[in-house]
Amino acid sequence: MSHGYVGKILHVDLTAGTLEVEEPSDAFYRHYLGGSAMGVHYLLKHTPADADPLGPENTLCLMTGVITGAPFSGQSRVTATAKSPITDLIGDSQAGGFWPAELKAAGFDGIVIRGRADNPVFLWIHDGEAELRDASHLWGKATAEAEDVIFEELDDQRIQVLQCGPAAEQGVLFGALINMANRANGRTGMGTVMASKNLKAVAVRGGKRPEVADREAVKALARWGADNFETSDVHGLGILGTASVLLPQDHAGGLPTRNWSSGTFEGAEALSGERMQETILKERDTCFGCVVRCKRVVEVNEGPHSVDPRYGGPEYETLATMGSYCGVSDLEAVSMANQLCNMYGMDTIACGATIAWAMDCFEQGLLTTEETDGIELRFGNAEAVVDMVERIGKREGLGRVLGEGSARAAEALGVGEDLVVATKKNEYPAHMPQVKRSLALIYTVNPFGADHQSHEHDPSYEAYPARMAQLDLMDPQPPPVLNAEKVRFALYTEWFYSCLDSVCACQFVFGPAWHLYSPDQLVDAVRATTGWEGFSLWEIMKVGERRVNLMRAFNAREGVGSEADTVPPKLHIPLEGGESDGIAVTAEEVAAAKATYYQMAGWDEDGRPTRPKLEELGLGWVADELEL
Repeated sequence: MSHGYVGKILHVDLTAGTLEVEEPSDAFYRHYLGGSAMGVHYLLKHTPADADPLGPENTLCLMTGVITGAPFSGQSRVTATAKSPITDLIGDSQAGGFWPAELKAAGFDGIVIRGRADNPVFLWIHDGEAELRDASHLWGKATAEAEDVIFEELDDQRIQVLQCGPAAEQGVLFGALINMANRANGRTGMGTVMASKNLKAVAVRGGKRPEVADREAVKALARWGADNFETSDVHGLGILGTASVLLPQDHAGGLPTRNWSSGTFEGAEALSGERMQETILKERDTCFGCVVRCKRVVEVNEGPHSVDPRYGGPEYETLATMGSYCGVSDLEAVSMANQLCNMYGMDTIACGATIAWAMDCFEQGLLTTEETDGIELRFGNAEAVVDMVERIGKREGLGRVLGEGSARAAEALGVGEDLVVATKKNEYPAHMPQVKRSLALIYTVNPFGADHQSHEHDPSYEAYPARMAQLDLMDPQPPPVLNAEKVRFALYTEWFYSCLDSVCACQFVFGPAWHLYSPDQLVDAVRATTGWEGFSLWEIMKVGERRVNLMRAFNAREGVGSEADTVPPKLHIPLEGGESDGIAVTAEEVAAAKATYYQMAGWDEDGRPTRPKLEELGLGWVADELEL
């Protein structure tokens, strides 16, 4: 009998309307742990090279991990993996909430979805059973409304629903998957992939939690987390949410402002977690079994914006992309923009960053009111941001082209290509490589484009020496450098974070630095849950490395290598104002770091995994696929 995981993967062929159950071996689970690594495995197996991301041949994988549903903090996560309509390369995104644990309780560790239904359907999974149901009546509905209809139809308010929204249904490329109407698999367009399959939602309900191997060890880990939370560095995250980092980022010159022209924003305090707590915060929400309670729930009943707590509240990334990126300091307007993204099912990072790009173009005279539907799309215009988010969600006017993301919008409109801040067409999140140098490398080489949750950030190397030593990192480097040791730091922490996205552990709870639990405690969590003898930190790092290599192999199969690992031109322009005034990222330092990174990773000069590296990782079949 397996522990921790159910041992069942549901395969859905929407074209044929068939549902089949696979029961992988225990060795398969230990090889991948679940989540992202397992998802890319199935994607490489089932999706041919050069497949249309929005065609029936694309494969959408929804995977939990071997610890999902265990009774300790930070384990209820789901990874969505498919070929991305944004990058035309590997796509990957994570979310928390209650849906992941509920899928396990309903009898499955993951779902592999192929084909395209003739008409809208939703997948209903309950107590080990699965069926496809008509969803024509759900198509076009906002996420909370669609949830309520499913609750009523299935007569159960405790069902968990993961769905695409009306934005994805209409082809917005950065469509998100939304659960609980406010938790998002936001990045890389996974909601748009689901919508392209005529699959509206996956509803799950179950009553059987997975058995753990060592109940006492699991209980001890949970008690340790509860006992140490208030004295940990994660405590502030619980009290103020991710918005707790907004003011420190601004003070360090690391808060992207006016489309990355500056790292400091005069309106930062008005957007801060402290201001949110004092004004519009209604409550703190949580994910299944988690003590941190970092999720914001806001409410606004007066003024021009009515913000419904059902749609949660803005995270740091949203406060930045809809706020400082756009020169906007109106917290209620940003909260409204966040609500619209959750209603329509859109990634707030891509959406806000694309609007900021359009504002930059408008300010420089590259766009006029003739192209912007009469809207004065200037930095600081809060109402213009809210209006444009809605236009993007409905694909109206300029919103139709902005729904393609900033890189494609620049190509379509023929303006502002040098103002786009994206890699592999994936917009930059709100952490600045100018002040956290290793981000310049990881944003560049990350297989699915710029992502701030793919490795540990520079300040943690020096600040958390004991935990960094667990990853054999004991030589912290000064912030401005991007030398070989900084590259090694980036690579090792990338492998660790990569495993977190495969075991599906929350990166706010488990990690190598300021997190509640340490790397060694992640080993304890997996061992106590699964009962695997000899499971070690070495295995965790290898799973992380395996997943990164799988992703780079997928891109290589698409004919893409180092030429896609680029830095946007705007990062070469010195910033203005604050602590980061005058700082820029140079092409030369990134090129040198990239070459060192490829060597350390065991890849060729073009950034492609080699046969020896893939065979070392137990991925010889991938080398065969690539004909290496």
